[in-house]
Amino acid sequence: MPVARSLPHWIPSERLLRVLAATLAVAAPAPLLAQAPRPRTHADLVALFQEWRAFQRPRSVGGVPDYSAPAMARQARALPALERRLAAIDTSGWTIAQQVDWHVVRAEMNGLDFDHRVLRPWANNPAFYVTVFAEQSDQPAREGPFAIGAVELWSYQYPLSATDAAGVEAGLRAVPGLLAAARRNLVGSQRDLWTHAVTSLKGQSRDLAQLEKRLTSEPPSLRESVGRARAATDSFASWVERRAATKSGPSGIGVANYDWYLKHVMLVPYTWREEVALIERELARAHAFLALEEIRNAGASRQDPITSAEEFDRRFGAAVPEYLAYLREHDLMTIKPWTEQALRERLGRFSPGPREFFSEVDYRDPVIMRTHGYHWIDLGVMKHEPHPDPIRRAPLLYNIFITRTEGHATGWEEQMLQAGIFDARPRSRELVYVLLAQRAARALGDLRMHANLATLEESARFTSANTPRGWLSLQGNLVRFEQHLYLQQPGYGTSYVIGKMLLDRLVMRRRQQLGDAFSLRRHMDAFDAVGLVPASLVEWEMTGELRPETLRMLR
Repeated sequence: MPVARSLPHWIPSERLLRVLAATLAVAAPAPLLAQAPRPRTHADLVALFQEWRAFQRPRSVGGVPDYSAPAMARQARALPALERRLAAIDTSGWTIAQQVDWHVVRAEMNGLDFDHRVLRPWANNPAFYVTVFAEQSDQPAREGPFAIGAVELWSYQYPLSATDAAGVEAGLRAVPGLLAAARRNLVGSQRDLWTHAVTSLKGQSRDLAQLEKRLTSEPPSLRESVGRARAATDSFASWVERRAATKSGPSGIGVANYDWYLKHVMLVPYTWREEVALIERELARAHAFLALEEIRNAGASRQDPITSAEEFDRRFGAAVPEYLAYLREHDLMTIKPWTEQALRERLGRFSPGPREFFSEVDYRDPVIMRTHGYHWIDLGVMKHEPHPDPIRRAPLLYNIFITRTEGHATGWEEQMLQAGIFDARPRSRELVYVLLAQRAARALGDLRMHANLATLEESARFTSANTPRGWLSLQGNLVRFEQHLYLQQPGYGTSYVIGKMLLDRLVMRRRQQLGDAFSLRRHMDAFDAVGLVPASLVEWEMTGELRPETLRMLR
């Protein structure tokens, strides 16, 4: 693989430079320093990465992760030592892919640093302590910050085997202790984080109630653990709800912190202000193109939603083979032996309503959300074709992958529109721009909340008002759920649109580099092979070029 020519062999952040300089100033005498060789191989980075991942996880006390103030203070004090060791690695002569790994590890360390300095989710965010999940995330790791020890109920077959029952019970036994500790740990005053955490906690209680109904032949001790976990969750939710009424502080992190997070953790080469401008432009484009599509399709038949289970099964069942056949016939993507099954497993079941936003789209043309379902292909690659690089094999921490995963899934919708997949159903072209407008509107909600220009409720109203056709209703749960996620995880709401733009540019650059030899299928093969790293680094690795704004970001 090529070696980067436009980037120095390593580019520590300003903070790392200060830490390294201070360390050298008080370190051992010069003769001793001269005897210590700098680590310089990729294997040295992998070894440090493995140490870092073990360090990042808090220690457990009696099966309960310790997020107490003393424990977090100890972790914060120890972090600079790992940062110094990373900064000391000599990456001269490394391939671009190996340098990308170095920046990924640095971004993860920056994520923990930011947690300690700014977010402090264990102290500020009651929803951080939700650890029981009934549905699978479509991301490599669950969206948002959560305490370790998640119990992923969806991942088990029921009735549970003895081994699985023991595993679920072990996870649930930690819930009462974790929530008791949360009452001591939570000291923040961020009103929106407290207020909207109650919904998440009540959701955990409902999931535990549903689990209890599913238990049949499992040991009685598991049912008892479910009951104790639910009682603890209900009590904690009531405690949070009472305390939320006393909170009055802002929940956004502010523009300066948002800029730091974009640059040093998400590895996005734009600032808050630049993202506002870019996303406002995309919101306007989505609405304008929707209007033009509606004019173009004025004579076409109306597109009504699915109204029965029979119609759902027929149309959703046909959507996957139709989608994959188009990809094959037009040489757009390599279809793996497991691809169809990965998509079929996520079709869901018919619901008579009321419909949330994405069902309004899905129930009118099931093929559209199969294009966004590239998420399940990403997860299939992770499962069936694990990356040979240990640093990229497991999901990156702090949702650093989202400009790649969410950005590509969003961009792929419009790319497939332009590739002609909806030409026979022109009304479906309209739906793609409805989707894009919703992503842009909620991204602006994210940016406004974190700048403390709007509350979560105000951002929800803005997002609803700027989503076409009234489909993102304030009467539903989705609009506030999404804004709550974006308030907990800076940069998530914007990642769909910003990642899409970065990856659109990647297609342009590869087409310019390859000319007539460009093939979208081969492009996608190479794209998948890079792995789930930030879009800016995917672009660098695939093009071999480091754009000026990306270089500034990595300095």
